[in-house]
Amino acid sequence: MDLTNNAAYAQAFFEHANIWYACVNPYNWHTYYRIAMSYGFRVGPESCITLLVRALGAASLGGKHITSAKGQGTARDGLLLSFLAVDSHADDAQRYLSAQCLILASAYLLYLVRPMEAWNLLSNTSMKPQLLLSRQDRILGHSKELSERIDLLAELDLPHSGIVHFEEAVGLPGGFEEEDDQPAGRDELWYFLAGIALRRLLNRVSFAIYSEGAASTSLASFDPVAAELDLQLAQWYEGLPMALQFPYSQLPLSNPVQTVLRLRYFACRAIIFRPYILEVLENEQAMLDPNVCDSCHKCLEASVRQLEHITAHQAGHLPYLWQGASSIVSQALLVMGSTMSPGLSALLPPTPQMDSIIGEVVAEIEQYALGTQPQTLSRDRARSR
Repeated sequence: MDLTNNAAYAQAFFEHANIWYACVNPYNWHTYYRIAMSYGFRVGPESCITLLVRALGAASLGGKHITSAKGQGTARDGLLLSFLAVDSHADDAQRYLSAQCLILASAYLLYLVRPMEAWNLLSNTSMKPQLLLSRQDRILGHSKELSERIDLLAELDLPHSGIVHFEEAVGLPGGFEEEDDQPAGRDELWYFLAGIALRRLLNRVSFAIYSEGAASTSLASFDPVAAELDLQLAQWYEGLPMALQFPYSQLPLSNPVQTVLRLRYFACRAIIFRPYILEVLENEQAMLDPNVCDSCHKCLEASVRQLEHITAHQAGHLPYLWQGASSIVSQALLVMGSTMSPGLSALLPPTPQMDSIIGEVVAEIEQYALGTQPQTLSRDRARSR
């Protein structure tokens, strides 16, 4: 096996990829690497993690996705070996290492432009932490930090992982213990913690607004629910560290972490106020209510803010790019539907500006559609409107 540039790829992983996942301990990385070498990189979760870290490090240097033979050759074996980590006879700590391998493998599949395979793998992987959550007392102290991160990571990257039902049983990570005098990188947690907090709020939004019982709620009784959720979103923003607090301005940001968090903020706000748009599309007279009009303005403003600088969705890690594609199409369809309503269209930017925004959205989705049937379908739906 060619281990050329191994140190450089590991460094690239911790600098460019692990800030989004935060699931590989930089303080025991060298220990894992030595164990993997003793196995000849053939068996065990340590070998899988080592090879996948190498693969993702190489991929992070190559841009949005891997297109060259050189990039693909760095760790295809690592991707296949990840499945060897699944051992039904392993103890609970080893099973968390197995889940860690599978999450990293799903990330690598996304770099290979195979999002459906990645999400299928991640969905199956999310079941492993759920089964282990009922056995928290059996997880040793040195494995607890990793277990909490793995439990939460599937929840962060999947639209509905199921781990939400165990939310109270999972604490927030506090940092890996330092074990190595020469760590492979820094243990970056800020984005991870901010993303988890926002995801938990999105879970509450989904339950309060879009669950079966909430769907029949009238707008009058829905007003305080939307107001409370919007307040919680504002509190989430205010609770961000200063380094992560993004400006609300329309200017693009140079910081990729701030860029991704701002996109997720506006996505959440659009979801909170979307029922008002749907109500007006069914009953134009609803716009006569000042509160409905104001809520529609908040929803459309948040939707347009996600679309106006469409290439901003390329910031950050690739899983968000594919997950964001669904959000892009959803908001684009909502905005295009609103142009057919006299009241809602008055809340949108001028028609030439909207035509330009939608044209850029279609062009961006065409790029994502390379080799992926589901994204091609989304593109065609947007174009047909």
